[in-house]
Amino acid sequence: MDFLRPASWEEALAAKAEHPSAVPIAGGTDVMVEINFDHRRPEYLLDLNRIGELHEWQTGEHDVRLGAAVPYTRILEHLRTELPALALAAHTVGSPQIRNRGSVGGNLGAASPAGDSHPALLAAGAEVEAASVRGTRLIPVEEFYTGVKRNALAPDELIRAVRIRKATGPQQFSKVGTRNAMVIAVCAFGIALHPGSRTVRTGIGSAAPTPVRARVAEEFLGAALADAGLWDSGRPLAPSVAGEFGRLAAGACSPIDDVRGSAAYRRRAVAVMARRTLGWVWDAYRGSEGRGVRCA
Repeated sequence: MDFLRPASWEEALAAKAEHPSAVPIAGGTDVMVEINFDHRRPEYLLDLNRIGELHEWQTGEHDVRLGAAVPYTRILEHLRTELPALALAAHTVGSPQIRNRGSVGGNLGAASPAGDSHPALLAAGAEVEAASVRGTRLIPVEEFYTGVKRNALAPDELIRAVRIRKATGPQQFSKVGTRNAMVIAVCAFGIALHPGSRTVRTGIGSAAPTPVRARVAEEFLGAALADAGLWDSGRPLAPSVAGEFGRLAAGACSPIDDVRGSAAYRRRAVAVMARRTLGWVWDAYRGSEGRGVRCA
């Protein structure tokens, strides 16, 4: 196994173009586990730790550009307001040591259905900035996952950053695991209210071959809120609406039975998480100032 250690982004792209099979490594929290268990034996490892820009982020008017190697700890410390669901998800990742090294870019590169950041990225609305010597492109996050641990990157591409919409309304994240810490999700759910567009977005993890949005549930809830004038009035949600939202969210799942949980349990858990997180974000929305004001 050869170890490539570029000193700049341009060198990294050139190395990836020359060695398309090279596996990028920054935090190594996924890659090293696979290597240690002999699940992967790449010919080349591409170390990105010397590239400073991957560890930086910029907060713009409408979004946050998060460098691919920004660790979860930095999100928790600095971006709770802008990216609340992602911060909640980051808090559930592994141990403090793993949060100090692991990153959203690494989570995306691994593309595991159980990756903790995926539901929050889907709910918030994110784009993956992929780059190669041929140029840069933006991939909507819902199009990034192509199969179990597979993504839409071309062989010569690297993830440079993730562009995530700043929260304009309440967001939540919920995760079920076999214990409280250091656990791979049995299933997970993210939800974000977008008052400016009067829409709802969701994300489901570890309940299908890829992370998915519950689009039918989103459309149902958006219509229910609009038809009853709830975006402006902030009245309580009818229990029947929350229940139907949960049922439709569970319908977006196509889970499997495995050692962490059965398919039936995952569907049931997603329905419960969807209903509960909807209650939390709606209570937060009702108590917020400026309710009903359309914003970007």
